[in-house]
Amino acid sequence: MSNKKVLQVYSEIGKLKKVLLHRPGKEIENLTPDLMDRLLFDDIPYLEVARQEHDAFADILRNNGVEVVYLEDLAAEAIADNDIKEQFVNEFVKEASIQSQKKRELVKEYLLSFSTNREMIDKMMEGIRKEEIKDYRRTSLADMIESDYPFIVDPMPNLYFTRDPFATIGAGVSLNHMRTVTRNRETLFAKYIFNYHPEYKEANVPLWYDRTEDTSIEGGDELILSEKVIAIGVSERTDAASVEKLAKRIFENNEKFEVVLAFDIPKKRAFMHLDTVFTMVDYDKFTIHPEIEGPLTVYSIRKGENPKDIVIEKETMELSDILKKYLELDNVTLIRCGGGNLIDAGREQWNDGSNTLAIAPGEVVVYSRNHVTNKLLEEHGIKLHIMPSSELSRGRGGPRCMSMPLVRENLK
Repeated sequence: MSNKKVLQVYSEIGKLKKVLLHRPGKEIENLTPDLMDRLLFDDIPYLEVARQEHDAFADILRNNGVEVVYLEDLAAEAIADNDIKEQFVNEFVKEASIQSQKKRELVKEYLLSFSTNREMIDKMMEGIRKEEIKDYRRTSLADMIESDYPFIVDPMPNLYFTRDPFATIGAGVSLNHMRTVTRNRETLFAKYIFNYHPEYKEANVPLWYDRTEDTSIEGGDELILSEKVIAIGVSERTDAASVEKLAKRIFENNEKFEVVLAFDIPKKRAFMHLDTVFTMVDYDKFTIHPEIEGPLTVYSIRKGENPKDIVIEKETMELSDILKKYLELDNVTLIRCGGGNLIDAGREQWNDGSNTLAIAPGEVVVYSRNHVTNKLLEEHGIKLHIMPSSELSRGRGGPRCMSMPLVRENLK
């Protein structure tokens, strides 16, 4: 195994050194009101402004010493070998739910016709409209019945939320099985990056979870609270069985982590992932949605005496007590989204007021629109980097959702 630290994330707040983003592409312009439910959107962002906002986000990161890499670039570089590229296209077409063999062949031929890998990757993300395939004919019953549906291959508008398809945990990766078919296709790009990209293939990156599993887990539910403690939400998108599988693999591989805390959170869209309602902003400070502050059911998972065994204990405690116990702190500060005011909290929670990205201890990126929560963060001594957010927020995800840290400095 290479000694180079290609992945290193042992906290939520260690100085961010390298991060993976996806700049919103034309997949956003393939959203229509009729498709929003299917593609997990509540509104349609305006692409030109969304890109400006995303570029401002990337600039904040670069200006603070963070190396920014893009999913679309790494995916294109990972398939430089023609055999790998063909394998990738075959797998993509297979997972695109294309009904007829003839149509699958036409889509493969179309994708391979692009002059560069990057153009092909962009098209895969963007989706393929029926009129783009010149030789497309409605020759089967399935084709004729689907004739009003505009796409041969659905777009992937959620891709700019790079937090979810995989998660860096320690020196390894949880390559996630997403809850919905729409988003599970996104994980294919990460699979090829970690298997074939020059920077990662020689590193033999440990895999804590695999996209072929039959239970779901998503990166928004995976938080690294310290080099000893991982918190995972059992949520609308993450199954309890997945948390147990991931914990066993991490413990079996002798990572530093000693305990996985499974947070049982409400199974509803406003609480979609754990990081929608809870993020870490400093050693002892956290943003929270007021509704998770009361007694929580949390399950601690630890190594058993046998490396393959685990010990699970149920605890019902206040969130502050759980954090003090497992992070070995005398006191913690919980900063309530919207200050706990029913109206402000509801509005700013909807716009991811609790979803911050720490780039160093006590230093976070936040959305401009959550001004009530932002003021509270500043009053608690948190340094803010404020980014524009009118369009990106329409996808229901904040700065943490839009970023996947690859390397953080270890905390002293």
